Amino acid sequence: MPDRRRRRHGSEAGRSPAPRGWGAALAVSAVVLAAAACTPLPPGNYGQEEGRSRPPLSPPWFGGYLDVTLTPSLRLQDLPPNGTVTTVLSFIGAHPKKPCEPSWDGFYTLDEASRRIDLAGQLKSFRAAGNSAAISFGGQLGKELAGACATEDALVTAYSTVISKYGVDTVDFDVEGDGLKDAAAAARRGAAVARLQAGRPADHPLKVWLTLPVSSEGLTSDGEKTVAAMLDAGVDLTGVNIMVMDFEPLDPGRTMFDAAVSAAEATHRSLSKLYGAAGEQLDSGQVWHRIGLTPMIGENDVKGQVFSLADAERLNSFAVERGIGRVSMWSLNRDAACGAGAQRQVGSAAANNCSGVKQEAGQYARLLGKTLTV
Repeated sequence: MPDRRRRRHGSEAGRSPAPRGWGAALAVSAVVLAAAACTPLPPGNYGQEEGRSRPPLSPPWFGGYLDVTLTPSLRLQDLPPNGTVTTVLSFIGAHPKKPCEPSWDGFYTLDEASRRIDLAGQLKSFRAAGNSAAISFGGQLGKELAGACATEDALVTAYSTVISKYGVDTVDFDVEGDGLKDAAAAARRGAAVARLQAGRPADHPLKVWLTLPVSSEGLTSDGEKTVAAMLDAGVDLTGVNIMVMDFEPLDPGRTMFDAAVSAAEATHRSLSKLYGAAGEQLDSGQVWHRIGLTPMIGENDVKGQVFSLADAERLNSFAVERGIGRVSMWSLNRDAACGAGAQRQVGSAAANNCSGVKQEAGQYARLLGKTLTV
């Protein structure tokens, strides 16, 4: 297949959309429990009601997104060792010719991914080594299934097909671009996810993350509406992972770490209000635990913005100090120095298979995941 176009995660409100994509991973449990296929249930609010107890908080985790269809390919077995992790495989979107059928970024159906890149085989050996995987739906390249499936029942079937095939208990919904403005899709997504959670055994809950773009001033208004739609549907939302990358022009001397912290603090204020409005009165520490941070390592798409190794080390310390629930990165494919032949993608200051900074292979994952990997 032809070489891939530039991929990135979201940016602040008001920026022109750039070509797409990205990825991230976790390090909680070495055990992966196969998810049973979820039977569609009647519509309704199946989530957390006010006063209902939540399951115990999961330990904080780290991991990077892996773009499974990027060429040259990076297999799960090729990742530099960094403790026991749950790699976030990206991205599942709508099939270009069969809109409500899941596909890997429009390149492979689920069966084709097994045949052509041996994804099922990769997962089997990866898990045998004590690791696990999560799945990310959406991204900026294609269309998220909630916008492509016409009915809630069809969306439940599409999501549950992926969850069952790959046996995951953590899912990530990366909502960007036009998808952020699609209120009907947000409502379908929330209702479908609530039904999927309701269909799981109590001891094997489905953990759900929303991944959203931010500016240094926090979530966009559309991002806040996306969170509210999930909570209003009754989804037990594990957390909101913010893409701390591709910021608006930064003041002289202001680092990417500084901008990420500013975005995190503003997101903390927003989530306190959003969870409260949904009937969950959380203390400050509980809100921090429902925040994830995902930088774009090395050179960002915005020229001159570089998330350095020093930024990575400081962001890890900030995450540990605040009790951040998740730290990820875009992407595992990029966690290496660029060779002489590395090419920046059209319209971007970044390459999609290397960081653009002097580093050891896997160094960003080690710094961002310090004390967060098992």
